Amino acid sequence: MEGISNEASSLAAHWGLEKLIAFYDDNHISIDGDTEIAFTESVDTRFEGLGWHVIWVKNGNTGYDEIRAAIQEAKAVKDKPTLIKVTTTIGYGSPNKANSYSVHGSALGAKEVDATRKNLAWPYEPFHVPEDVKKHWSRHVPKGSALEAEYNAKFAAYEKKYKEEAAELKSIITGELPAGWEKALPTYTPESPADATRNLSQQSLNALAKVLPGFLGGSADIASSNMTLLKMFGDFQKGTPEERNLRFGVREHGMGAICNGIALHSPGLIPYNATFFVFTDYMRAAIGISALGEAGVIYVVTHDSIGLGENGPTHQPIEHLASFRAMPNVLMLCLADGNETAGAYKVAVSNRKRPSILALSRQKLLHLAGTSVEGVEKGGYIVSDNSSGNKPDVILVGTGSELEIAYKAGEELRKEGKAVRVVSFISWELFDEQSDAYKESVLPAAVTARVSIEAGSTFGWEKIVGSKGKAIGIDRFGASAPAGRIYMEFGLTVEAVIAAAKEVS
Repeated sequence: MEGISNEASSLAAHWGLEKLIAFYDDNHISIDGDTEIAFTESVDTRFEGLGWHVIWVKNGNTGYDEIRAAIQEAKAVKDKPTLIKVTTTIGYGSPNKANSYSVHGSALGAKEVDATRKNLAWPYEPFHVPEDVKKHWSRHVPKGSALEAEYNAKFAAYEKKYKEEAAELKSIITGELPAGWEKALPTYTPESPADATRNLSQQSLNALAKVLPGFLGGSADIASSNMTLLKMFGDFQKGTPEERNLRFGVREHGMGAICNGIALHSPGLIPYNATFFVFTDYMRAAIGISALGEAGVIYVVTHDSIGLGENGPTHQPIEHLASFRAMPNVLMLCLADGNETAGAYKVAVSNRKRPSILALSRQKLLHLAGTSVEGVEKGGYIVSDNSSGNKPDVILVGTGSELEIAYKAGEELRKEGKAVRVVSFISWELFDEQSDAYKESVLPAAVTARVSIEAGSTFGWEKIVGSKGKAIGIDRFGASAPAGRIYMEFGLTVEAVIAAAKEVS
């Protein structure tokens, strides 16, 4: 491993990858006016207190030499990140709107643009780049080519000497997954012992860490409850950059933002993070940026329902599934057992351009006959069915923890002579992407007798069960009681599904 610590770090230093330099535009203007109305914090003091090196460039409008000097100083500081605060005038050059909030969110207007051109002595037409400016930019081309050639030569030598390490580095740079990586995921049978999907998730996490060199992540200070610790690795720290457990602390938004940065840095870095499902409220904006920015972060969310009875309603997510199904470019996955959990990780790792949210239980669940890794990739699939000709008497649809309830209800209804199809509906997004023929094979349009069950808001379920079907769920906040009692109180039971099935069929 000496090759990684010495020669690879030399390559990183060659490109300056070990140093963080951030710029802060200090112009004192917000959309509503001067920031001193509402913001009195000293940014310098704050970042110095956080251990940053801080430089203040007082003339950010024309102080080009000051800015260059600040960058050089920042590069020279090797033991801490640097914040360069640059004081500027917003709308600099505009004779009538500079240094005012009116220039913040609206165009200058034709007259003021003309006045600004005259004020700055800029005689050129719009979008014209003067020749001397082109030459100034172009001077970097030969230098860049030389640096690239030097890097390629160094990497070739490194690859020759350290073949395995170079292959790992290449996979992280390119995002090409190792052949057969998905075979590392565990599989389960109905005879496997019942377990919480948060525990089964940890088995998948640790299996993937062995075969994916860029796989890393952690939890918002509850790794022992989320079950997200990579057991064969230590903690990522300044002195141990090769380790993969990230200790984010209790800051969900920061955790999501950090993972966005990791995912967007290199295609082969695959970050995951974890918290209780209800606490995704604190990082909803970061998840939105994952979706908008096409960052394939894996969000591991445990304690997925009112099954978290003893912790009370504040810890029990109700509207969260519906809200993330409404967010574009997000895969929301509800997992019923071990095979579905492994399948969800296969989907999440494969999708590098959109984030995945994996909802996992605290309570133990059975491994159901008929669940599969392949079914997860379809979003929804048939788990059990005693009908023929794609004409069941009733279709029972379950998600996550509640699939087991639908499964057992189906068994009881069949004893009464009913033709019953039980469907696991893991991801609305993945199911929507399937062909019309496949969707018809799972949810035939002619069968309107449908019942869904999910420990969350029923909002949106009419899309699946139709106007003649029935959605069993929770449209109020949870309560404090043991999980079994809460499920009974809220009607999330086998008996309720059977009654609903008889009502609609």
